[in-house]
Amino acid sequence: MKVMLDDGLRTKALAARGFMPENEGDALFAAAVSVPATVAGPIVEVGSYCGRSTVWLGGAGRLTQRVVYAVDHHMGSEENQPGWEWHEPDLVDPHTGRMDTLPHFRRTMIDAGLTDVVVTVVGDSPTIARTWMNTIAFLFIDGGHGVEPATLDYELWTPHVAQGGLLAIHDVFPDPKDGGRPPYENIYLPALASGKFEEVSATGSLRVLRRL
Repeated sequence: MKVMLDDGLRTKALAARGFMPENEGDALFAAAVSVPATVAGPIVEVGSYCGRSTVWLGGAGRLTQRVVYAVDHHMGSEENQPGWEWHEPDLVDPHTGRMDTLPHFRRTMIDAGLTDVVVTVVGDSPTIARTWMNTIAFLFIDGGHGVEPATLDYELWTPHVAQGGLLAIHDVFPDPKDGGRPPYENIYLPALASGKFEEVSATGSLRVLRRL
């Protein structure tokens, strides 16, 4: 029987702002709770935006007794900036004139009651990855979708995934007509080509790979 996020948290996840479809959120949760307890390490999310996907991961962390580290600089990725398709003008801080999703993310975590499970890590993904010292049981990459940020997220974060742990990648579009290519070309394909990962599931644009 498929494990599902409890109804209360699921309602909070679906009410939160973000771009994670319901079926992919459910698949993300199921994958995160499937990691064997013998695999050491926390859950790490790279790219949290306003916390929609983080609620699914927070529920998984609570169920499996793993801490969730949510990494994001909260100033929006390239595709979230003015003039781009995924820009949301009301997320711009009128004082700085820049995107600021942190207050919305914090509100989502508080409303979901997940502040005891989710550690908010505010900063640049490559900077944090370069100083990361521990193995990761479940890594979810959903950060910047440009070539450079996607490449850096792959190169700097995936070496920390523990043997038997899982790597989940969002917005993987093999057909260029469906969406941007970097998560597919610069994370998903290199992971498979490395010989260190094998695919275990695909739901919509979500791919889940196991570290060999």
